[in-house]
Amino acid sequence: MDNQIAVTQSSMPPIEEYMEEIKDLWDSHWLTNAGVKHNSLEEELKKYLDTSNVTLFTNGHSALEGAIQAFELKGEVITTPFTFASTTHAIVRNNLKPVFCDIQLDDYTVDSSKIEDLITDKTSAIIPVHVYGNICNFKEIEKIAKKHDLKVIYDAAHAFGIAVNGLNVANLGDASMFSFHATKVFNTIEGGALCFKDVNLKEKLDSIKNFGITGPESVSYVGGNAKMNEFQAAMGICNLRYVNAEISKRKQVFERYMENLEGVDGIKLNIPKSGVKSNYSYFPMLFEDYKLNRDEISELLKRNGINARKYFYPLTNNFECYQGVFDVEKTPVAKYIAERVLTLPLYADLDLNDVDRICEIIISGSLNE
Repeated sequence: MDNQIAVTQSSMPPIEEYMEEIKDLWDSHWLTNAGVKHNSLEEELKKYLDTSNVTLFTNGHSALEGAIQAFELKGEVITTPFTFASTTHAIVRNNLKPVFCDIQLDDYTVDSSKIEDLITDKTSAIIPVHVYGNICNFKEIEKIAKKHDLKVIYDAAHAFGIAVNGLNVANLGDASMFSFHATKVFNTIEGGALCFKDVNLKEKLDSIKNFGITGPESVSYVGGNAKMNEFQAAMGICNLRYVNAEISKRKQVFERYMENLEGVDGIKLNIPKSGVKSNYSYFPMLFEDYKLNRDEISELLKRNGINARKYFYPLTNNFECYQGVFDVEKTPVAKYIAERVLTLPLYADLDLNDVDRICEIIISGSLNE
């Protein structure tokens, strides 16, 4: 079918602007290893995120693995199964055991009231996830972490630029990981970053992402190769100039969805909380006793050339690669949400007439479309 509507579309600067930004790379031939673009983007992100310490990675997953390694976590890590595969895999790939905490019914973030019951003498950290731009109950999580001497690393892949009562989420926890994947509000094609509190962690993180190298003849850590290259950084420099305008456009799309769908029986919408400066990164909806279930709506949209996403489904504790390891029934709220949630197309250049058409199809609810 022609005129397919994707669930998302990457934001890109004018091609002439990007070409101008990368032009001097043909003079310097410095393409990676903390070049001028890389260092410039780090500094610009510090300003934009109103935070003191930033280090860039080739992707968000590597950033999360880097944080886990830098904090030298051991044993068990409390996290959520209602997340992208990366969160759980990063824990497992670092030889740690994820302990899954259920989520809240209203905003899909980890239920902080259930965390303490999961803490054992093997627990070393909490890795909560800000979901769809909904911010975790960070004040309660901080209290719990302080009481039990645990590290807190936020998966903030969905939360770029978000602030709560003026506090940018980059400053939460011991570290916050951001994804700059092509599908995100702000992208560097592929990419990611860690924001962290302890300034002394910068050298260690930079070494870990560069094979553990700490000097010309010194390798102090078992590191990997997770450096952001100059072409990625250049894309980030350009996109950062437009990110506020992009978020404003996303807000218009978000609000058009709300106008069309708010109050429809059987559909629960995700409304940003008071005091939260949103980035309007996703538009999830929950089908509860609607005339069609989530899968039927997804198929109906697909027949009409509209690609929605069952995000997040399945739960990470129900992945094939973890079969027999975790019990999905121990996180019943997450299971309930995962079976009913659907994220609709949302990106800056999505035509509002297309938003109306998407909503009309959902409201009509006819499988004969």
